[in-house]
This record gives sequence, C-alpha cells and structure tokens, in this order.
Amino acid sequence: MDHLPVFLDVKGRNILVCGEETIAARRVEASLRAGAKVHLFADNPGDEFHKHLEHPNLTHHKRRATATDMEGALIAYGASENQDENEQLYHLAKANGVLANVADVTEYCDFITPSVIDRSPLVVAISSSGNAPILARILRARIESMLPATYGRLAKFAGGFRDTVMKHLKKPESRRNFWEQVIDGSVGDLFMSGDEDRAAEKLLSELDDAANDKEIAKNGAVFLVGAGPGDPDLLTFRALRLMQRADVVVYDRLIGDDIMSFVRRDAERIYVGKMPNQHTMLQEDISQLLVDLAKQGKNVLRLKGGDPFIFGRGGEEMDLLAENNIPFQVVPGITAASGCSTYSGIPLTHRDHAQSCVFVTAHGKNGVLELDWECFMKPTQTVVVYMGLSSLGMLMEQLAKRGADPETPAAVIDKGTRPDQRIVCGTISDLAKKVQEAKFEGPSMIIIGSVVTLREKLRWFGATDDQDHSFSLTARDNL
Repeated sequence: MDHLPVFLDVKGRNILVCGEETIAARRVEASLRAGAKVHLFADNPGDEFHKHLEHPNLTHHKRRATATDMEGALIAYGASENQDENEQLYHLAKANGVLANVADVTEYCDFITPSVIDRSPLVVAISSSGNAPILARILRARIESMLPATYGRLAKFAGGFRDTVMKHLKKPESRRNFWEQVIDGSVGDLFMSGDEDRAAEKLLSELDDAANDKEIAKNGAVFLVGAGPGDPDLLTFRALRLMQRADVVVYDRLIGDDIMSFVRRDAERIYVGKMPNQHTMLQEDISQLLVDLAKQGKNVLRLKGGDPFIFGRGGEEMDLLAENNIPFQVVPGITAASGCSTYSGIPLTHRDHAQSCVFVTAHGKNGVLELDWECFMKPTQTVVVYMGLSSLGMLMEQLAKRGADPETPAAVIDKGTRPDQRIVCGTISDLAKKVQEAKFEGPSMIIIGSVVTLREKLRWFGATDDQDHSFSLTARDNL
C-alpha cells in the first residue's frame, strides 16, 4: 500500500487553494462541504467558483499565497495553470509544516486526493496512488450506480441509535451481530422503503430481544419488484439491492438470463412463466406460493417484467399477501410502454401529435378481449396495447370497423429494449400483414397514433432498417 487511507476532520481549519479553473473549484467545493475555512488565491476565478464566492467560510485573495498565509493552515492545494505558482505554494507549505498537494505532479504531493462517492455520512474513496486517476474515476462511476442515496440516510438513522445499542449490548461481537441483522434485515428494508417510524420501532424491539438473549425472529417478506422491459441497465437501485437479499426468486418468462445474473447466486429460483394458453402455473397458485414461502420465513423476490402495477397483476398478489398479514413492498420498474417506445424512437406524447396516452391490455381476466373501442378514436391520443401480438389482426380489424382511419400510423415493437429488438411500422390497414411476414415471437408492444411517424426522425443514431421493415438495435451499445 503506497499511501495510508485517512479521513481528516477539517472543520474550522484553514485550507489554501491556488487556481482559477475546474480542479481548483473542485478543491474549494469539497473543502467547504467538509466544513473547512477556505482561502482561495486567484486573480480571476472562473464561472465554476461563482456559487462559492459568497460562502461565509471562503476568503478570496486576488494575489499569490505568502508564508504568512501558511500560519495555522492544514492543507495547501496547488491547482493553478501556472506551474511556477504551484511550485512556490508547495515550497511554502513544506517550509511551514503544511500538507501540500499539487494537481497531477506526484513529487509535489504529500497525499493523494481520491475519487469520492459521497453518501454522507457514508463516504467511499478510491485511489490509484496517482498511477491511473482515470481508472479511479471509472470505478467511482460504477460504484455510484450501486449505492443509492438512501444509504446515507440509513447511516444517519443507524448512528442515531448507536449509543443506545452500546448501552444495552456490552460485547462488541453482540453489537456487530445485531447491526448486521438490523441493517441487512427487516429494519433496513422498512427504512429503505420510506417507513422510518416503523423501522425505528422494529429496531428497538429487536434490540430488546437481543439484550435479553432472545433470538431475533426472521420474518418472511415478499418484494414485488419490477425488472423493467428487458435491458438490465434499466433496473432500479432498489431492485438490484433486493435481488441480492432474496432467499428465493419467483420469476416469469419476461425475465432474461442477463437480469437473473444479478440475483444472489445461492437463492432458490422458481420459474412461473406464462404464455398465451401455456401457463406454467395459474395466477392463483402463484399468489399462494408467495404466501407459503413467506410463512416459511423466507425473503421472497417476485420478479416481474416491466412494472408490477401496470398489467403485471401485482395488485392481485398484493391482495392475498395483505389478507395473510405477510409483510411486502412494491418496487416500481420502467414499464414496457415507456422502455419500448423510447428505444424505438417513438415518443408516447408530443405537443404536435398526442396530448394523452392510453395503456390497454388485449387480455382480460378470462382471456377475452374486452376493450372500450370508442376510447381509441381520439385523433390526438396515443394508444399502447400490451399483450396484443396474437390478436393483432382482430384488433386492427375492429378499429377500422368502428371508424378509425385505416391510414392511422401504427407500430409493433418485438423484444423491446433487448439486443434483438425489432420494429415494424405501418398503418391500421397493413400492420398485421407486415408483422406476420416478420414472424415476431414476442413479447411485443403495439403503439397506435401519429407519434409513430416521428420514428424516422427520432430513432437511435446508427440504426438502420432492413427489407422487411424491421429495426435492429445492435448498434445501441456503441453510442
């Protein structure tokens, strides 16, 4: 290890910053956020400094730093475009026992400024010891995507009970075990779902059990999680967190292997996929399965494509869970209508085309197509049909019979947001034939309305049409 990792308490301490550009602005910003008294030495600070210049803890000097300025200082940052000025600052700092750091000049650095993920009071710092700062920034970006902002609030929440826990649990091992079960258990789940009051009550109850040598009960719970339309990059932070917490995963056919790869590896997996007229398990049985698993004390992840509350039957499963007093939470996902339309370059609303959007499903409770056809006749509206591939011909025929303009633009998006996504565009009169020729397999999304005409203008850069009017997203990852 080339450097000793430390977190300095700089509250009320003097920090000197020399420079007028971006790096200096970042040093000023970080120091002010940490509570330091900052002295900026710069003739003409750039625009990035404007929000800091009025800060009560910042003093702006339109000159170079002197030996007098070093008295009582803790750190001196050299971030000037003028390297002579940086060297002067460094030598003044060394002569006065002040820690110095000159940007991008290793020999003039007493310490390394790491890339930081700030979820205060939770802070993660990454350093390559000056060898590859760009790599450190890339790693920071990746870790940023795995740490929701809620973790910072969770750390503050836990900190508020720290003294109480130390008072009741004298042994360090007991405290460690308690905090592991609290943060990675039902208390953490309650807090992360936004119920801080119940989380506090649960924490104190479990602390009382732990203090009296009672085993903390492991209550089963169910997480109804929307996995989005297919692209794993569209998973939410909360979905990813719960995918690592599950003891058992109940998932459907819309969940691909790339999404399942994020699930905890030792979790039990139960497939309950359904296709038209080919049900692996009836919905009533799936709902009961969730109840049974939770009663066994397991954390159950019910992983659904799209969003659980938009034709995902999450409400039906939630009803039975509530009837059986099973704790649950629902995590929204990007619904297929939004994901598929976005990845195909078809906006669902547009001031010149559609001022409203209607989501409908082609499958009723008993598999019967029961649609409010009059609702579809509005000219300034987009209609999005879920699960309509098998009944596309009848759907288009009924629209035409009931007065819809046969030349109304329409599109079908097959395997939306996935690498093998394809799109067929046409009109109410010819769409079914084109889709039949394209041999779409589903899952598919149907979009009806003039917004479909915008696809040629707004589709992803680099994508091309082929002879059967389908559209490939193979170039998407090259953007």
